[in-house]
Amino acid sequence: MIRVGIGGWNYEPWEETFYPSALPAAKQLEYASRQVTAIEINSTFYRTQGETSFKKWAAATPDDFMFSVKAPRAAVQRKDLREAAQSIEWFFDSGVGELGTKLGPVFWQMAPYKKFDLAEMTAYFDMLPEKLKKRKLRHAIEVRHDSFTDDAFLKLARERNIAVVTVESEKHPLIVEPTADFSYARLELTQAAEPAGYAKPALKKWLKTARDWEKSGDVFLYFISGAKERNPAAAKAMLALLKS
Repeated sequence: MIRVGIGGWNYEPWEETFYPSALPAAKQLEYASRQVTAIEINSTFYRTQGETSFKKWAAATPDDFMFSVKAPRAAVQRKDLREAAQSIEWFFDSGVGELGTKLGPVFWQMAPYKKFDLAEMTAYFDMLPEKLKKRKLRHAIEVRHDSFTDDAFLKLARERNIAVVTVESEKHPLIVEPTADFSYARLELTQAAEPAGYAKPALKKWLKTARDWEKSGDVFLYFISGAKERNPAAAKAMLALLKS
């Protein structure tokens, strides 16, 4: 299926543009998860979240909902990624598995300065676990340096069934080629002047791409960054197009 969502759920401007007036902050995830079909958890990048938090988030959301979880910076922002093994282990021991069936892809965002090195990335991919307990893991990697537009990198990702994230941005390379049995995109060009964040033709263009990707597996589309106050509206507009 094609899942459409946003990054996080605690953003003050959304109290004016997305959430009902007087909705308690404690109810925001419950509400947001019934307006979109996936949410990317970004707070895990900045600080460790424990089992209690993951359990609470799973309990607050519908049965068919899914989260993507962003890996911590200690596991992705290193001069040499081959030194990240312990940070990766700590991350998966933190309680991520408490999301259960709602655990979607794990999102690995490389630093903008990180250049492609085949030996380094091969060793890094070797560190990413295939399973968490009995649950198969899906990994998605965002690369932000032009050196990754290398056939050797895409070949490696395909061999490991790791999705190279498609990022629509003015800053980073656009890679639209699927490399795994699922696809992952972050659409970062929402506009404040556009009520739905993206103009309808742009949404239709991405919907066509998502439907092509869907032939090979699940699709995760996130409206994130850009004019953040418009991201929920963009996600809802895309979901409406999916149903039409």
